[in-house]
Amino acid sequence: MVSEDTEKRLKNLALILGILGAIAVVFDLYPLTMFLSFPFCLIWIYCGWLRSEPQLKWINIVFLLVYGFGIARYFWLYSL
Repeated sequence: MVSEDTEKRLKNLALILGILGAIAVVFDLYPLTMFLSFPFCLIWIYCGWLRSEPQLKWINIVFLLVYGFGIARYFWLYSL
């Protein structure tokens, strides 16, 4: 387990990533939206496991898979 202070810092980092991700959506900064949302989801999956928040955990796993697919697709399409 991590300390409450570390968990609080992770959640604050997730908040910053979430705000930056929303700004990236508003300004249509593709693919930055995916690159900001991926670590956001990782943090919330981890915090969901810490506090046994199953809905939060599983929702973020689904989003993590979607963003992971999008990032892989982006590199696949734009590296050719």
